[in-house]
Amino acid sequence: MYTLYLTYYYTHIIQMGSDYIADQTFTKIDYTQELLADREYDGCTFSSCNFYEADLSGITFSNCVFAGCNLSMARLVKTRLSDVVFKDCKMLGLRFENCNVFGLSFSFDKCLLNHSSFFQMKLKKSHFKNSQLHEADFTECDLSAAVFDDCDLLMATFDRTILEKTDFRSSFNYSIDPELNRIKKARFSLPGVVGLLSKYDIEIEGR
Repeated sequence: MYTLYLTYYYTHIIQMGSDYIADQTFTKIDYTQELLADREYDGCTFSSCNFYEADLSGITFSNCVFAGCNLSMARLVKTRLSDVVFKDCKMLGLRFENCNVFGLSFSFDKCLLNHSSFFQMKLKKSHFKNSQLHEADFTECDLSAAVFDDCDLLMATFDRTILEKTDFRSSFNYSIDPELNRIKKARFSLPGVVGLLSKYDIEIEGR
C-alpha cells in the first residue's frame, strides 16, 4: 500500500511539473513570435515582454508581476488572474470580463488601460494607481471600496455601477451620474466632484 502511495505521489509531482511553473522570471520575450505555454504560473515575473494580441486564454497567473509589458488586445478568455500586479504596462482594449472569475484579484500601477472593459465584474477593493483609463467601461461593475489613486478617467463609463465607499479623491476627468450609479459614502474632492454634475451642463466658478 505504501509503495502504491509513493508511486502515485511521484507520478503526480511529475505531471504537475509539466504544467506548473513557479518563481521564474521571463525577460524581454516576444510572445507575438513565441507562444506562452498553457500552464499555471505562480510567483513569476514577466519583465518587458510583448503580449500584443497574444492568446492567454485558459492560462493561470497567481501571485505574478507584469512589469513594463505590452498586453494590448491580448485574449483573456477564461484566463485566471489571482493576486496579479501590473506595473508600467500598456494594456489597451483588454476585455477583463472574459477572465475566469474564480479568485480574481489584480492591481494596476502606472498602466495605460484605455478602451479596456470591466463590464459586470466584481472588483471590490481593487486598486488602480497612477493609471490612464480613457473610455474604460465599468458598466454594471461592483467597485465597492475600490481606490482610484491619481487616475485619469476621461470618458470612462459608469452606468449602474456600484461605487459605494469608492475613493476618487485624487483622480480626475471622471463623469459619474449619481442618479444612475450607487455612490453612497464614495469619496471625492474638489475640483473633481464637478464630474458628478456634468450631465446638468452648468457652469461652476470659484470665488
